[in-house]
Amino acid sequence: MLRINQLKLLVGHSKEELVIKVKKILRCEQTPEITIVRRSVDARKKPVLYFNYILDVKVKNQVEVYRRCDKKQVVICEKQDYMFPVSTYQGQVRPVVIGTGPAGLFCGLMLARAGFRPILLERGKPVAERMKDVRRFWQRGALDEESNVQFGEGGAGTFSDGKLNTLVKDKYGRNREVLRIFTQAGAPEEILYDHKPHIGTDVLCCVIEKIRHEIENAGGSIRFQAKVTDFLIRDEKIKGVIINGEEILEASYVVLAPGHSARDTFQVLDQHHVRLEAKPFAVGLRVEHPQELINQSQYGKKDDSALGSAAYKVTANVLSGRGVYSFCMCPGGYVVNASSEQGRLSVNGMSYSGRNGKNANSAIIVSVTPEDYGGNGGPLAGVEFQRRLEKKAFDLAQGKVPVEKFKDYKEAVMDKQPETGNFNTTPKIADDFTPCIKGLWTFAPVHKILPEELSKAFVEGMEQFGKVIDGFSDGNVLVEGIESRTSSPVRIIRDESFQSSVRGLYPCGEGAGYAGGITSAAMDGIRVAEAVAEHIVKNEG
Repeated sequence: MLRINQLKLLVGHSKEELVIKVKKILRCEQTPEITIVRRSVDARKKPVLYFNYILDVKVKNQVEVYRRCDKKQVVICEKQDYMFPVSTYQGQVRPVVIGTGPAGLFCGLMLARAGFRPILLERGKPVAERMKDVRRFWQRGALDEESNVQFGEGGAGTFSDGKLNTLVKDKYGRNREVLRIFTQAGAPEEILYDHKPHIGTDVLCCVIEKIRHEIENAGGSIRFQAKVTDFLIRDEKIKGVIINGEEILEASYVVLAPGHSARDTFQVLDQHHVRLEAKPFAVGLRVEHPQELINQSQYGKKDDSALGSAAYKVTANVLSGRGVYSFCMCPGGYVVNASSEQGRLSVNGMSYSGRNGKNANSAIIVSVTPEDYGGNGGPLAGVEFQRRLEKKAFDLAQGKVPVEKFKDYKEAVMDKQPETGNFNTTPKIADDFTPCIKGLWTFAPVHKILPEELSKAFVEGMEQFGKVIDGFSDGNVLVEGIESRTSSPVRIIRDESFQSSVRGLYPCGEGAGYAGGITSAAMDGIRVAEAVAEHIVKNEG
């Protein structure tokens, strides 16, 4: 296999143009077999835009072809496919997996494929029924605490953008395997090579169902509305779980992948003295801009049919020393009411596969540490910090998503520091700019939600971002909140064998504090499945 690096072509090029370019680089006339490994956008000469490619190609007489190539651009590589460590298990032990977010779902899939017939327990409903409950909540405000944006088949990532990029290093091929499984289940092929792959909420729902069916066809089972309310622990070993407060399910191997919003589960673990710790996370607010404004900044033009809606990523360090950065950016997307507890409100963002909404949104979040929220008050102090902020957000607008213009937010927060900037520049966004929100919303004083220091850091970060993206800190930018569920505020301690302080209990994924996003959670699910499989084979035969 030959790998070609740094192949550049204009955005919108034809497949034939790609083949011609490859032949030129290889200095051969034969038509090679081409696999795209990575594709990214080069916008340094905008509005003229390029694709940068990394390609794997197969040719006849590879040694002879390689001899003629520029060794700075072409190298020999060997393709290595991911291999699960256990091929076929025929024993009787059935591991239990709690949660069907990406971590639990991929853990269950790998175990099922290897013959372990896992039992997956999900407190919420199947994704199709869950979608009905979520739509009803958005339209009427009637919250189902067990079937919502946070809980149900697919986990919290289902109602996001289906973003699949990750910074996790992947020398074992798990990342590629996750993307490959998604494509097998109906995701677009482009996710295998796009620099910032995404599926979209609408497609992701169908993909999740297909993965569930594969688990079932391989001998696994998935039980919905099966909430684990307690754990059976004896001699510091897991013996089983209690479902819905009454049913006992015995198990010696339990994977715990509850998601970052399973606050009641964290509380039960704490009561059993399972080792937990408070961890740093971030909170902030959603901001909305016209998508055309973001396109103009990123592409040099208001739209590009070949690329679709533009994304951005911005970071800043403010005077207080805190990090402020964009999170879960949704091109052409919607802000969504992502609440899961009565009397508390949190928001998230999502896009459909077409990313064709009129607005762009992202969370602008500020880092917080256990010292900020009283981590010495115990491992669940971060949960209580989130809850306090969510109650403020709920009370501001009686359960509707509160919205405020950035100029009003800044005036209220920074009135004692006028030197930070003003709005006497030419506006980039019209006064009548309106939000794209899934759920009921109203204008309200959003600036009252965050603590003062965090609120000032948010404003300072926004103004720094305005120097990078023209119009980002325009007075008519819409600010909505609160974004409190960026990651788990708790880590369930696990050792090198991936087990918690209770033997046989395997914390996994974002809720356990070991991932941050769909892909990294799925990769952690695979990693834990490997550990569980090897332990069962070694200890049970």
